[in-house]
Amino acid sequence: MIRPFGTLHGVAVDEVTLRAGSLEACILTYGATLRDLRLAGRPLVLGLLTLEDYLTHGAYFGALCGRYANRIAGGRFSLDGVAHQVTCNERGRTHLHGGATGFDKRIWTVEELASDAVLLSLVSPDGEEGFPGTVTLKARFRLLPSAVLSLTVTAVTDAPTLVNIAHHSYFNLDGSADVLGHRLQIMADHYLPVDALGIPTGEVAPVAGTAFDFRTLRGVAGPRTYDHTFCLAPEPVAEPQLAAVLEGASSGVSMELWTTEPGLQFYDAAGLGLPQDGPDGRRFGPHAGLCLEPQRWPDSPNRPQFAGAVLRPGRTYHQVTEFRFHPGD
Repeated sequence: MIRPFGTLHGVAVDEVTLRAGSLEACILTYGATLRDLRLAGRPLVLGLLTLEDYLTHGAYFGALCGRYANRIAGGRFSLDGVAHQVTCNERGRTHLHGGATGFDKRIWTVEELASDAVLLSLVSPDGEEGFPGTVTLKARFRLLPSAVLSLTVTAVTDAPTLVNIAHHSYFNLDGSADVLGHRLQIMADHYLPVDALGIPTGEVAPVAGTAFDFRTLRGVAGPRTYDHTFCLAPEPVAEPQLAAVLEGASSGVSMELWTTEPGLQFYDAAGLGLPQDGPDGRRFGPHAGLCLEPQRWPDSPNRPQFAGAVLRPGRTYHQVTEFRFHPGD
């Protein structure tokens, strides 16, 4: 099912509803945004009610972020000996999630639509936000009867460039005011420490003995806040691997996250705070949800030792991420 959701600069924005088994998903053409996801009617992600809400208070709710998700220090990098300056949209000092008008703020095109799947496409022109090369993207959302949301993203380019895509849903498996009672497991032995601007220091640090050790299932609440990349692998893998497990505190619902990406950004949304209600009359304050964002390692064009994001003509960027839900007893 497809319905109008508003207009942006005279262009229609639509919402597509998918259903399979006990899952229902609502996806916007604005930002390829997962606006709503429900398991047997239970909300699983944070979403907003109107397009105006997304334009004003988006916070990347459920969007696909790119051309380069996460951060690039100073918005500067060199590719094949050519220096590039991209938009610094975070405090004027850092490139974040694709810039001022990243993929999360673009209107995608519905290419194919079925009751359980939608294929969206987007063309990012050469020079957009300062990035070289024209990039053509496709994102397929598909629901499986086994309560799985599958996301496949591909991209090709006509010139060497960077491509790093991250899905940015805020998960709350209980429909509660916050997720501090949730439990989380991340299958990573190392993480990336960051400086005051959220830029990796260059160290790949072991999680053992630190507040970043989520190798066994434990509570989300801890002695610090989290907005860090966990290192799943040195480079992308061919088939999705188990990256994280999230359990609600009261609903019995759990989620497995499987991905081909080498990094997973855990953001606990400690700074979240919206002035209006979302669906179901809920107000989204600090820790109202948490993000688990599969991606390449941040600032990788300036860190040759990091899992990189360079895409060249004749090659295809390919990400598969699956969110596998279990309703509990």
